Amino acid sequence: MRLDGGCFRFAGTFAHRRWLRPLTAFAAIALLLAVPGGARAQGPSTSKPTAHVYLLRGVLNVFSMGMDQIAYKLEQRGIQTTVTNYLLWSSVADDAAAAYKSGKVRTIILVGHSSGATVLPDMVERLTRLGAPVKLAIGLDSVFQTTLTGKVGRYINFYIGNGAGTRVARGKNLQGELSNVDVENTPGGVGHITIDKNEIIQQKVINAILSSL
Repeated sequence: MRLDGGCFRFAGTFAHRRWLRPLTAFAAIALLLAVPGGARAQGPSTSKPTAHVYLLRGVLNVFSMGMDQIAYKLEQRGIQTTVTNYLLWSSVADDAAAAYKSGKVRTIILVGHSSGATVLPDMVERLTRLGAPVKLAIGLDSVFQTTLTGKVGRYINFYIGNGAGTRVARGKNLQGELSNVDVENTPGGVGHITIDKNEIIQQKVINAILSSL
């Protein structure tokens, strides 16, 4: 799904998902209610080039609050973050590319949950075309099968093997490392709605981010 010029349209891997259209309308309404400003930028202000982590929530903007928890933990370490809904992925990618080209951001990192994870391959491809490489992308239980192309330093797809999550396929033009990690046996149990809020998973995400800096 893409959000261009204020209009919704289906493209690429999402063309066959006609049943999502009603859900998209509800998601858009929830987005307007829950996130008045669209994206929520956080983190310390700095004039030096820095890393920036862009976190995308899933459908209806209420089931992925683990993205906010991860953002808060990163901010405590002085890492800048932006949290938004997946419907705004294309504008977020454009903002990230502009920040990279201006020199304000030296490292682009993406994290998404559910539908927020599903759009990550599209974000990687868009940022590649815009000349802004993604250092690290982490998906948490993408709900549809996706194919990763473009350029990315490392892409980690955490998914639940016995649940709604799916593996990410490697495109023939991909430049970068792709890892599909089944977290079904995470201690304490983990589900699609809870994966982003699980402390063990959150720590895996944070550790991967810190190791990429």
